[in-house]
Amino acid sequence: MKGVAHQKWWGWGVEGVAFNYRDKPRMAPFVMDKVGIDLTAPGTPPPAFEELDVPASRLGEELAATLGSAVGAEHVVTEDLDRVVHTYGKGLADLVRVRAGDLPRVPDVVVYPADEDEVRAVVDAVVAADGVLIPFGGGSNISGSLTPPPAEERTVVSLDLGRLNRVLEVDEAAGLARIQAGVLGPDMEEQLNARGWTMGHQPDSFRHSTLGGWIATRSSGMQSDKYGDIADITRGLRLVQPGKVVVLRPLPSTSSGPSVREMILGSEGRLGVITEAWVHVHRVPENRDIIAYLYPSWSAALAAMQEISTSDAHPTVTRVSDANETAFSFSTQKAKKGVSGKVQTVLFDVLARRGWDLDAVCLSYVGYEGGSARVKAEKNIVGKIVRKHGGIKLGRGPGALYDQKKFDTPYIRDFLLDIGAMGDVSETAAPWSKLMDVYTGTIRSAREAFDQLGVQGFIMCHLSHSYHSGACLYFTFAFAPGVEPADEQLERYWVVKRAIQQSFIDTGATISHHHGVGTDHAHWLEEDISSAGTDVMVALLRGVDPGRNLNPGTLLPAHREW
Repeated sequence: MKGVAHQKWWGWGVEGVAFNYRDKPRMAPFVMDKVGIDLTAPGTPPPAFEELDVPASRLGEELAATLGSAVGAEHVVTEDLDRVVHTYGKGLADLVRVRAGDLPRVPDVVVYPADEDEVRAVVDAVVAADGVLIPFGGGSNISGSLTPPPAEERTVVSLDLGRLNRVLEVDEAAGLARIQAGVLGPDMEEQLNARGWTMGHQPDSFRHSTLGGWIATRSSGMQSDKYGDIADITRGLRLVQPGKVVVLRPLPSTSSGPSVREMILGSEGRLGVITEAWVHVHRVPENRDIIAYLYPSWSAALAAMQEISTSDAHPTVTRVSDANETAFSFSTQKAKKGVSGKVQTVLFDVLARRGWDLDAVCLSYVGYEGGSARVKAEKNIVGKIVRKHGGIKLGRGPGALYDQKKFDTPYIRDFLLDIGAMGDVSETAAPWSKLMDVYTGTIRSAREAFDQLGVQGFIMCHLSHSYHSGACLYFTFAFAPGVEPADEQLERYWVVKRAIQQSFIDTGATISHHHGVGTDHAHWLEEDISSAGTDVMVALLRGVDPGRNLNPGTLLPAHREW
């Protein structure tokens, strides 16, 4: 669709952008050692789109005419490429399936409304025809929230909100902005920055995800330590439901019963279509700085992160990688020449002489924003805490590099798929008192799963967000499943993924901190929120959508669907 940006159908991001290991001399040896894969071997690129066998659209003439009347015929699209782009998100299982041409159920039509009135017309038309409506933002979802149920016989309509992409107004006195739900992160920030404002929400998917998608999955961003998660940022919104619109005003707080706002947050399209939201915005900060630190161990790093979270400092970013992720980060550095290369060599020599185990060091990034005096004061507070826990300051250079490359990591997954490896993520949150148990239990469970499969696997972790009572742990794992067909590869993948997710539950953590539930995590919902809690969710969804027309199959475990 002209004017609406989409990611490539077979992977992350845009055509022409890809991960390249060749300028990173330590990466190929690292991957060979940890996963047993030769990066220099020729890979297998995704197939040409023309090789896919795309099921024909089932859109009937009557519904097609009604949709055309609602949004204009040119905005009702049944071309195969559009339909395949809207079939899957960007989870590992999604990409394996689409590359293999596994398309059991493709949306029959993609509709591009221009405003809320058109969204209302589309929702009403689809429900009247007893069809299925799946809202679509940037397509970056990685938990299975976008894919039609394989056995769905009704007409499936993908509602792409890409034309609802404007910042509508800013209430400067309140620090609030009213923004359409289909706007991509960079476009939103460009519009806000032009007025001197920022929302400050930066998930890994920032370049390819939307405000509505963030709200629908309870997103968190790299700077949530300061700005809050999307649940904190979103103060009001509009939600289109069949025949009506839920309108929540942007109030700072309210005691008007159970929070309908909270019900909509994380609802993944099952309660309706979010068309716009009122969100917190802040003046563009005078200064912004990311500083890198290094700790001698993971336990020291976690202790420092906890103390920072309760200190008088309020950083924008508090992130620390375990030893495995730190080693991976160092392996992806470009060759260092001249002074910078010598400085790093000398530093590590000094640390080794001090008794540091260089295989255990943990790399950390802390971000600061605000006026000069405030930034200076916060750096001093954090610096003292870092030193108290045995850490050292590496400085701005590594921090600036992290800031520049922070949105590029997902491209590595496509590269791994090309060479026959699977890389994926699972993230969780838990109280500080349980965080180390969650970490060790998850690492152990993943390694046991690798052993069960007889594969050489690798798992690493970072703490990505800190809260008063706990933190988010973000795990990344990779292994080579072999040369089996895609369905057999995915069976092996799920052995590892299930082990990790079950470990979260067994150690007192949650099934997802910011990627949502979708279908991938729904199996563990009852263990996460209790059977009675799931009863509440079922009653809510059934009450709003008794015909299961709104994105059915997501959120609830299969045995709780009606």
